[in-house]
Amino acid sequence: MVMSIKRLLVGSPLRTEQAAHERLSKKTALAVFSSDALSSTAYATEEILLVLAAAVAFGQANAFHYVVPISIGIAVLLVIVATSYRQTIHAYPTGGGAYIVAKENLGTNAGLVAGASLLVDYVLTVSVSIAAGVAAITSMVQGTRFAWLDEHKVLLCLVCIAFIAIANLRGVRESGAIFATPTYAFVICFLFMIGYGLVHYFTVGGVAPAPVGNEMAVAEGYKFQPVTVFLLLGAFSNGCAALTGIEAISNGVPAFKKPEARNASATLVVMAALLTVMFLGTSVMAWLYGVHPKANETVISQFGRIIFTGTFGWFYYVVQVTTALILVLAANTSFADFPRLSSLLARDRFLPRQFANRGDKLVFSNGIVILAIFSSVLVIAFGGDTSRLIPLYAVGVFLSFTLSQAGMVRHWLAERAKTRKSAEAAAAGVPGGKEKNENGRKPLPDAMLAADDDIHISKFVEDEVTSPTNWKKSIAINGLGAVATFVVLCVFIVTKFIHGAWIVVVIIPLLVLMFRSIHKHYVRVAKQLSTEGLVQLHEIKNMVVVPISGIHRGVISALQYAKSISTDGGVKAVYVDLDEDATNKLQQKWERWGSGVELVVLQSPYRSLTRPLLRYIDQLRREGSDDFVTVVLPEFVPARWWQQLLHNQSSLLLKGSLLFKKCVVVVSVPYHLEH
Repeated sequence: MVMSIKRLLVGSPLRTEQAAHERLSKKTALAVFSSDALSSTAYATEEILLVLAAAVAFGQANAFHYVVPISIGIAVLLVIVATSYRQTIHAYPTGGGAYIVAKENLGTNAGLVAGASLLVDYVLTVSVSIAAGVAAITSMVQGTRFAWLDEHKVLLCLVCIAFIAIANLRGVRESGAIFATPTYAFVICFLFMIGYGLVHYFTVGGVAPAPVGNEMAVAEGYKFQPVTVFLLLGAFSNGCAALTGIEAISNGVPAFKKPEARNASATLVVMAALLTVMFLGTSVMAWLYGVHPKANETVISQFGRIIFTGTFGWFYYVVQVTTALILVLAANTSFADFPRLSSLLARDRFLPRQFANRGDKLVFSNGIVILAIFSSVLVIAFGGDTSRLIPLYAVGVFLSFTLSQAGMVRHWLAERAKTRKSAEAAAAGVPGGKEKNENGRKPLPDAMLAADDDIHISKFVEDEVTSPTNWKKSIAINGLGAVATFVVLCVFIVTKFIHGAWIVVVIIPLLVLMFRSIHKHYVRVAKQLSTEGLVQLHEIKNMVVVPISGIHRGVISALQYAKSISTDGGVKAVYVDLDEDATNKLQQKWERWGSGVELVVLQSPYRSLTRPLLRYIDQLRREGSDDFVTVVLPEFVPARWWQQLLHNQSSLLLKGSLLFKKCVVVVSVPYHLEH
């Protein structure tokens, strides 16, 4: 039944060799990897206005005019970051996420910080995107009979998260097909709304700004205050939510069709251009029409109500529906990148190895499920409120931006040094030696962990961007990106620390410590399992113990099995005496059904089953220090699963107690009952 439900939700499994056919075209990849970044235009401008609203409420009505210059500053930063990541895509055509770039160029600790930052950001991206999408839905139904949906935001968020998770569990191409249409519909509708709104303003004229009343919302944690540099920096940091998701394409380069780097780079340029136009257009519209943030209606919804009236009023609902869809589906970017990053960390032994396993549909299913769980918990904790989640949002992503770009600077310097060294060796007539490893990374000592790792290993490919002659230009681009993102990171921490950013600042170091602890465990396990220094195999004595509760067919089957695995006949049946009459009856039957096996009766004055057995097994272990003790447990299995609840589960307790005992092997011999 469970498998039937799984097949219904996830679909039929794919063969491993089909992975190459799951690659994405540029059109589909734009929908899969850009939905997060493009959807941020639906709330980034509103987040700026929410902070400026603190000054408007204080009495400075012109404070909203700062939304345009702040947006221009963010747009410049967006261009810098996008250009920097274009360099990364060409330098790391097999996946240049911040974790890989920082780890290879700045060291393991820097890589782990970048990895932890991105994992946190991906969880927050799902929560924020879903919450913003639900807000678009509840804004649309204000004043209708469906206004009650506003009271069930959290439930709607959880349903949307479950839908996205299931879509991703079905595989890359299937999820891409699901997301492509809504993404392009949103882009077309949004661009049309901006263009139509500007034409409407300069031809028909704007409308008088709505009076600021009690319904105006103010950003979480801000009190009424005049316009100050600190307030403007806070608005700037809030608006930088528009940049989240830019790194997604560089993380997912292997998912593109060949040539991967060229296709990913072109997709990034298109995404950055669309994002810049849409974000600036929204901010200009907010300034022209004088809208202000409200608690129960988004800024985009207010635009639509003002612009689309009369016979054209239906288009308002089109904009709201496509906005809600893109915001909900924007979570797909995280569902594409979180599992991939988790698999990289798992392959490097910083996360449990289960995260490196591909599921039936050739996706990292465990990462998808964990992301859905964590984001759901976050939505519940913050009540599905976008403004409460935003302060936590971009600290992690800008930290990863900074580490990635700083790592790229080191990368270009190293490549330049390597090129000079090769040129000098060639001039001297000395053949260049091959690297120990094609990618410069040390091989993992555990072959199982290294399986399929070539998919994620970075291999430098020289093209028009990575050519050695362009090293100065490359360093300048990535250096500017590193400085710009570091400055914004500092602004974020200073302006948002008390508003919730401290949570992320604390969580990231804790995650790094967790990564380190997991890695130490795997290293310890690898050393203890290593055959180095192991003495030659020698014969051991296997003592077999069969705990019994009486005489029945299941016990007789277990005794027969025990005799088959004991070469010297060392089988002992052990019975715990809880009732003298029952013990006497057992001893009488034993002569007939015991099959020549020695019966050992243990006394238990305190009516405990497990404790006397454990003491007896420990005694056997002391008598033969180099020997194994095999405990054969007779178990009968009812025909129905619920019938198992009607029987004593003493064997489970005994299994759990013996699990951590050295040189003790536990074997269950099931006897299956009929209906």
